[in-house]
Order: sequence, then structure tokens, then C-alpha cells
Amino acid sequence: MLEVLLWSVSNFYSYFALSILLLYFGKNYYNHGLDRFPGPFLARLTDLWRLIDVYGRRPDITHIKLHKQHGDVVRLGPNTLSFANPKALRAIYGLNKGYTKSAFYPVQMATSKGELLPSLFSSRDEGFHANLRRSVNNAFSMTALVQYEPMVDATTELFLDQTDRLFASQDKTCNFSRWLQFYAFDVIGSITYSKRHGFIEKNEDIDGIVASLARIFDYSAPVGQMPSLDHAFWKNPILNLLARFGIRENSSPVAKFAVARMKERTSKAESRMNGNGKPRHQDQPDDLLSMFLKAQEARPDFMTDRRVLTMATSMAFAGSETTAISLASVFYYTMKNPTCLQKLVNELKTAVANGTIENRPSGLVSWKESQMLPYLDACIKEAFRIHPAAGLPLERITPPNGAEICGQWIAGGTIVGCSAWVIHRRPEVFGEDVDAYRPERWLDSDPEKVKEMNATMFHFGAGARTCIGKNISLMEVYKLVPSFLRRFEVFFDNPSDSWTLHNAWFVRQLNFNVRFKAKKPDELN
Repeated sequence: MLEVLLWSVSNFYSYFALSILLLYFGKNYYNHGLDRFPGPFLARLTDLWRLIDVYGRRPDITHIKLHKQHGDVVRLGPNTLSFANPKALRAIYGLNKGYTKSAFYPVQMATSKGELLPSLFSSRDEGFHANLRRSVNNAFSMTALVQYEPMVDATTELFLDQTDRLFASQDKTCNFSRWLQFYAFDVIGSITYSKRHGFIEKNEDIDGIVASLARIFDYSAPVGQMPSLDHAFWKNPILNLLARFGIRENSSPVAKFAVARMKERTSKAESRMNGNGKPRHQDQPDDLLSMFLKAQEARPDFMTDRRVLTMATSMAFAGSETTAISLASVFYYTMKNPTCLQKLVNELKTAVANGTIENRPSGLVSWKESQMLPYLDACIKEAFRIHPAAGLPLERITPPNGAEICGQWIAGGTIVGCSAWVIHRRPEVFGEDVDAYRPERWLDSDPEKVKEMNATMFHFGAGARTCIGKNISLMEVYKLVPSFLRRFEVFFDNPSDSWTLHNAWFVRQLNFNVRFKAKKPDELN
């Protein structure tokens, strides 16, 4: 009798659990009326499908394939839609549209001593974002580039000299993508703190910063598909509490470096105070940290020490990875297309001969000079198009009352977004050869087509959340590429090899192995 009772109870709970599971999947399947949109069957039932796909490190391939198969709108999760029509960019990311960032972004939020550091990138609070951006906007204007360029030049000269000393003169193979990341880290360190991290000098990962950043993105990309998991792992409140009391360390090496630089700067400022009423940071270097501290003096109630730290930390997180990826892309695709590389080198030689570029012994090209090189511009834009740094849709949540996107009414609270890897491959915008690296498309098209292509480029985002540091990134790319090609010939270590791509939110390049040959002084002409 007892066995029958236990069997009945066991069956009851099994059927009950199965019923709950079916109800859960049914709710997900029909959620917000999204069942009308095509997509993988499992993606309609659970976000676990997205997590597994992103964990496979090539979701960009998945998204391109799904849109080719199903059209302009694809369902990637129970509450998630991906849009491929370029018109969706204005609808989703346009100003004052009422969309907010999804819970994907706080997963990447940095921590210091157990406390979260909401940044321009990771914060979902639009009011906070607008306030913070207003406070620091001047630091990222095009006019501010003038004061940062000498810092970029100093690091670039060191990078070129070290490339010669460590690789070219010894005919050693270089992991170019990693070497370029060292460059990007030291440039952003110099611009932010007037102090390089030391990657280029030592040719090593200082304090494990690069490895730490890779772990953060490897974690946040898949976990960001099911953000609630983050509270059980990295943002676990118990672990954060332990960190606040110093029992556990969860601050990133980048945050530690930023804290040290802030302490140095504020202590110097305090020692220089002489009672003459001058602002504390007036005599400090014209770097980003000084601009952030000046913003703090202008708005002390809002720009707290923690927010200054957040800005300094986030510069390394976003500024190094995306710039290094973009630089590697320009070099890789021009090298894989030797005709393009030769055209670019010829343009540089002609520019030196006619005085467009000053023939400096270092080989350096100024920002102003780089803007007068049309083929360089085309090569860089085409690299941005075919290999944008961000490899996932930039997620937004529709306003509570819903919204119309490309003729489709989408219920409020739905996650929507576009991926640059999909948008940048629209044949009606960029031509039928969208998978080919062809810089000439930017030069041979009529002005209206070029205008349309520029408007469709999504590598820095769009709208109010456009990457605030894009001008700094552009300066690095437009200066280093021509400067490097003036100093060196670049060859694949094995011409038949191709790199491996690793999409952990940002699409890093692995196995980009090259050799360099330094040019003689007379070859710089």
C-alpha cells in the first residue's frame, strides 16, 4: 500500500513539474506576440539557446546565416528580436525614442572593492547617462584631440622603435593582434593618465591586464544572454560584501591602476595648493584624468571620486580592445589583398613627395595629414565595415507602450537590436560583393551612395549612446596605420594561414602571425 502511495505521489509531482515546464515554455513561445517572427525553435522557448550560441564564440556567423534564411527580423530569444534592415537603426537608436539598454550591459560593469562602477557604457539609467556624458563631453571633442596627439605620437614612436628592435631586426615572428593591443593599451594609458602601462617597453601583459580583460568579456558575452546568472556568479552580493571588507579581492587590474593614478594626481594637486584661489587641477597635464577632475570641480555633487574612477577605468576597458581590433583588421585585410596594400603604400609615397605628409625621420604621420589620404580612409572604412569590433546586437528595450520598427509593431518591454556584422553586409547598401574587402567601393560610388553607406555604418553604435571615445580611437587608427607602413614592410609568417576569430562580445583576432622588414631611411621618401 505504501509503495502505491509513494508511486502516486511521485507521479503527481512529475506531472506537476512537467505541466509547469510546458506552461513556462508556452508562455515564452507566445510572449508579446513574438511567435509571428521566424527563428530557431529552441530560441523561442529559452534564452539558453542564445547563451550556448554565444559561448561557441561565433554568434556573428549565426546571426548572418539566420537573417539570410529568415529575412529582416529574426527571433533570437523568447523576448528578443534582431533587425537587419538599416532603417531599424534610426527607429531603435535614434534620439528621444524612449528605448533603454537591456540587462546585458551591467554584466560587464566593473567593480572596485565590491562596489559597482556604472559607466557610460554599462549603465541602463538614461538620466544618469545623460548627466555623466554632459559632464565629460568636452574631454572627447575633436578639438580636444589636439592636446592628446603629442601623447599618441610619443607612444607611437616608441611602438615603432620597439617593433624594429624586438621583431624586425631579429626577424622574429610577431603575434600582431596582441602587439597592437599592447599599443592601444599604452596609448589610452598615456592619454588618460599621462603614464603608459608599460606593455610596449616590456613586451608583456602588465599585471595580467590583457588576460583579465579577456576573461571579463569571455564571461560577460554568454552570461549577458541570461543576465540573472550574473548575480549568482560575478556580482554575487555575498562575494561583493566580502570584497568591501577586504576579505576577497574582486577589483580588476585596470581599476587598481586607475586608483593608483588618481591617488598620485590628487596628492600632487593638494601639495600644489598655495592659497591663491587657483583650481586644484589647473596645472595638471592636459590628459583625460585632468579633464575628469576639472569636471568634478565644476559639478562636485555629481562627479564624485567614484565616478571619476569609473571614467578612468572604462577608458581602458573600451578604448583598448576596440581600437586594437580595428587596427588589426586594417592590417590583415590590406595584407590579404596585396593590390590594396600596394595602392596604400603608393599613396603614402606620393603624399611625402608632394608635401602632403612631412618626411619625418620617425615616419610619423599627423592626424591632419592622415585626413588628406583618400585611399587610407577607404581602407580603414572598409575594415570597419567588414570587421566591426562589436560582434553582438546592441540590445535595447522597447518603450512601455510599444513601438513600430520597420513596419512591425513591437510590444513594450521587448529586447530589440541590430548587429553591425549583419547591417554592414546589406547588398542594397554596399553592393553585391559585401563579403569582399574592396576599399574602392568608398571611392567609386556616387556621393549619394557614399552618404548612404556612411549612414549605415554601425561600428561605433548610434544615437545618444554612440561611443564617446570614437574620436580618440579614430585618431589612433588613422595615425598608426600610415606611420607603420612608412617604417615597415609587413608579411604573413605563413601566407596561406588565416587568423581565427573569437567573438566574446568584441571579436578578437587570434593567430595573426607576421614578420616585419624595416625600411631604409631613403625608402621613407
